[in-house]
Amino acid sequence: MIETIAVFALPVVLAITLHEAAHGYVARHFGDLTAYRLGRVSVNPVRHIDLMGTILVPFAILAGTSIAGASGILFGWAKPVPVNYYALRRPKQNMLWVAAAGPAANLIQALIWAAVLKFSPGADPSGAVTLGAIALAGVKVNIALTVLNLIPVLPLDGGRIVSSLLPDRFGYRYSRMEPYGLIVLVVVLLADTQNRLLGPVTQGMARLMARLFNIDLQA
Repeated sequence: MIETIAVFALPVVLAITLHEAAHGYVARHFGDLTAYRLGRVSVNPVRHIDLMGTILVPFAILAGTSIAGASGILFGWAKPVPVNYYALRRPKQNMLWVAAAGPAANLIQALIWAAVLKFSPGADPSGAVTLGAIALAGVKVNIALTVLNLIPVLPLDGGRIVSSLLPDRFGYRYSRMEPYGLIVLVVVLLADTQNRLLGPVTQGMARLMARLFNIDLQA
């Protein structure tokens, strides 16, 4: 269990915090300086870490799956980056890109970790923490968070993307479902303990990345 946490620590913290920083960076690009003025457009994890969401919840999941030998999708969050919808130059259109920036940041990190894995030594038979093991964890963590955040349920990024794409009347009605979004998400995650819903998507992305980089992601 300690080895598992040591391997996943850096990828998890980077995945969650850079996800939020990406939201702030794109919001600034489109005219909203709220996150920038608060120092949240930063790659410094300390500015984004939420004790519960960035540390306790993800590592409790990792510890639980390590002990039980079960599989499940990693879940966690950082302090949300504040975005002033009305400060964006074209609020509805720009919000799509602000929302998409988070999953895009995770996808880019997955690709970077895959490249690191390709050129890293194989696993240490003694079970010691190696760069290859950390890179493998980085690929898995970022694929999981990409898929999770693209679920079309508010307040997740996927929900905000859908809301931005819908005509105004339907987008407004859809946005009114946000107070119930977290309940829906928790139900989905609890019901999907065997990865029947999200598993095929994450596995498909993993297979594609494995072929692209000619690496083994089965460990």
